[in-house]
Amino acid sequence: MREAEKNGMLATCRKYEIAQSLYYRWKRQFDQNGIDGLQGQYYRVDPHVKELEKENERLKKIIAKQALEIEVKGELLKKTLQQKRRSV
Repeated sequence: MREAEKNGMLATCRKYEIAQSLYYRWKRQFDQNGIDGLQGQYYRVDPHVKELEKENERLKKIIAKQALEIEVKGELLKKTLQQKRRSV
């Protein structure tokens, strides 16, 4: 920003090969928030949170597998009971 004020916006944009629209966006952010406005605004996920999410997914898969096994066993039980009733 300071270099553009000294040497001119066009010369600075050419020097660093950036678009004028990018310069104006950075200038607006700088004017509104100071140096903090130019800091990257990336969403950072805490590694602990990421680990918990991974564990959560693993547990969900285990529960889904168990629920499916219970359902299959229930269906087999119904079929065997029906076959026993028919044979009696």
